[in-house]
Amino acid sequence: MTYRKLTLLAGVALSLAACAPVGPDKSRDRQTIDSGDLSQMRWGVWVDPDGCDNWIADDGVEGYLARRLDKYGKPICSGVAPPTVATGKFKQGSTSVIGDPL
Repeated sequence: MTYRKLTLLAGVALSLAACAPVGPDKSRDRQTIDSGDLSQMRWGVWVDPDGCDNWIADDGVEGYLARRLDKYGKPICSGVAPPTVATGKFKQGSTSVIGDPL
């Protein structure tokens, strides 16, 4: 094998190694007390200052927020509530062992 082929092969191997998934699975809650799949949480909507919707959930220890997007990846601004207001029963941590002080 020539030096040039070996260099090319090493470059390809390094490029493929960079594509491997890195970091923890962000679809699961990793707390030991109340761990579980995030899809099982109760989610609400918080309207940001621009008037667009964001999914929110609160399990008492952690809070989660994700921008609400349409199928084209654009923000949804539904007008479900005034800006900076949260709606829905998203505070499931308020009845957990630790509770939500607010």
